[in-house]
Amino acid sequence: MTDTTGTPLLSLDDIHFTYPGTTAPVLRGATLHLAQGDRLGLLGHNGSGKTTLLHIAMGLLRPESGTVHHRNAVAHDEASLAALRRDIGFLFQNADDQLFCPTVLEDVAFGPLNLGLSPEQARERATQTLQGLGLEGFGARVTHRLSGGEKKMVALASVLSMQPTALLLDEPTNDLDPATRQRLIDVLNRMSATHIIISHDWDFLARTCTTFLTVDDGIVRTSRHTPHVHTHIHHGGEVAHEHPSRGCCHQHDGSHHHAGHDDDHPHTSQTTE
Repeated sequence: MTDTTGTPLLSLDDIHFTYPGTTAPVLRGATLHLAQGDRLGLLGHNGSGKTTLLHIAMGLLRPESGTVHHRNAVAHDEASLAALRRDIGFLFQNADDQLFCPTVLEDVAFGPLNLGLSPEQARERATQTLQGLGLEGFGARVTHRLSGGEKKMVALASVLSMQPTALLLDEPTNDLDPATRQRLIDVLNRMSATHIIISHDWDFLARTCTTFLTVDDGIVRTSRHTPHVHTHIHHGGEVAHEHPSRGCCHQHDGSHHHAGHDDDHPHTSQTTE
């Protein structure tokens, strides 16, 4: 999306990319704009180019053609990419790609130290960031001994400790248990963060994003499917709970069927579209 009242934070225009050793392009003229306040959900099948697009945005891959702009300046050399990375935080799909220090506190304080904070200031910011994510007491823990979900949240803490203007999150719910996943939803909504989120978790996207785009055939399209969530009570009096919908699978006659349930059941809709 482009903010008509100002310059987009990030613009990728007419991006083409083919991985070395392959002949089929992954991206064929993809265009994506992120403006202040945008909360974009990026959808697409595995291998469609979603992660590739964000890696190009962060300067981790170089496009064959097309341009990346950060605040209206072309991001192409180390200085301009460094400015982009200070402004826009990136969460890798695999937390092990992001964590490399012996302890959690060192990992989370690493970015603030590189921003020029003193060791004491960096530790204080890291501690506050961990607390904000519900990770009190994690500072002294050995990073490589954490569970997958714990590593994911620590990796997010290492991004948030740099206080970026916007976030690019690649499959942030991978390895999270339900309680931690809900905590992440609460954190993102409390922050009202400008972000792009890649996820196959429709319910998560419905709760954290307002606009949905699809990478398909190498380009970015406005998604035809708008995730929304609703609550219902099963026959037998189970506790009311929620499910995501993919926009095209509903019948609003008082009942419908979900994958993972053997029966149709009535529901009340609470739609987020």
